[in-house]
Amino acid sequence: MHEVHIKPQWTIRQPDGAALAPRVIELLVKVLEHGSLSSACTASGVSYRHAWELIRQGETMFGQPLVAMQRGKGSSLTPLGEKLVWADRRITARLSPLLDSLASELGAEIEKLIPTAPTLLRIHASHGFAIEALHGFLAAAQVPGDLRYCGSEEAVASLHHGSCDVAGFHVPLGAFEAEAIAHYGAWLNPDTQKVIGMATRHQGLMVAPGNPKKIYTLADLARPGIRFINRQAGSGTRYLFDLQLREQGIAPETIKGYEQCEFTHAAVAAFVASGMADAGYGVETPARQFKLDFISNQVERYFLLCDERSLTAPIVQRMLAILRSDAYQEAVNRLPGYQAVNCGRVLSLSEAFESLRPAPAPTPAPKRGARSSA
Repeated sequence: MHEVHIKPQWTIRQPDGAALAPRVIELLVKVLEHGSLSSACTASGVSYRHAWELIRQGETMFGQPLVAMQRGKGSSLTPLGEKLVWADRRITARLSPLLDSLASELGAEIEKLIPTAPTLLRIHASHGFAIEALHGFLAAAQVPGDLRYCGSEEAVASLHHGSCDVAGFHVPLGAFEAEAIAHYGAWLNPDTQKVIGMATRHQGLMVAPGNPKKIYTLADLARPGIRFINRQAGSGTRYLFDLQLREQGIAPETIKGYEQCEFTHAAVAAFVASGMADAGYGVETPARQFKLDFISNQVERYFLLCDERSLTAPIVQRMLAILRSDAYQEAVNRLPGYQAVNCGRVLSLSEAFESLRPAPAPTPAPKRGARSSA
């Protein structure tokens, strides 16, 4: 299969048309990661002389330094240099999953025009890091696929309408499970569908390192001066967040930033890490990647939903083999907050979700006048 790759690239232009070279931003990112310009040059594959010239061009454009050089102590970024790096990270966090979906979609369209193209495994899934890892493993194993990220509800609806072969969605454990399953109920059919276990993961609050605003619970989000960044309506994470607000009697309008949304967990983490919000809600993995503090308040399970008849398809069997492999499960277990629980195990909907199990038959009352034989 021909793979399409799309990466975001951005720049800043002056009124006279002069633009910041994208390589400058790449170098600044590497300086922050490695602590020196020389190490950044090695990581970027450019000479020190060329890198220094690029940095100087950027500094001339802004009229102030981007990198502070300290003899014997390496290099550090100035506040402006750091702001440019965080802008780059926000752009990548927000756009990468969307561009990955678009690349997969374009690749699938190209394959349709190739007579010998193999059958594609069509996956519509809520974005997460276990599904992202699966995409990488499928590509490495040359399993032709078309992965599109969307909200959990849209994913299971896509399977119901025949638009995909596998749908990725997540369901909270505990008190909210039954209501979440009812929320997806219009698209679930216990008679014809199965779920494939994938992982458990932690959802919770992402806050700045050291938690300077002392945000520990959802109620703290309603305090004056606390800025919040939300997930978009229709996402499973937004649905879970709203369920918790309702249970705790917290009015959404009391949370500053409730209506401001990002479309991925990583974008929420980047927003908080850049200092534009004091807290966000999402999974633990990107919080750790952006060196944020994380307060878990919910464990949920991530499943793949499919029609039972598709389980015997060779391409689905190849996916199951990957899910059951030690290599994939070890990769999932390395993701902060994730555990490969029941990974690759096929379950009926009633086996997976207690609320879909038939109610036990009532115990018949003893007949009046009957004597005990004891």
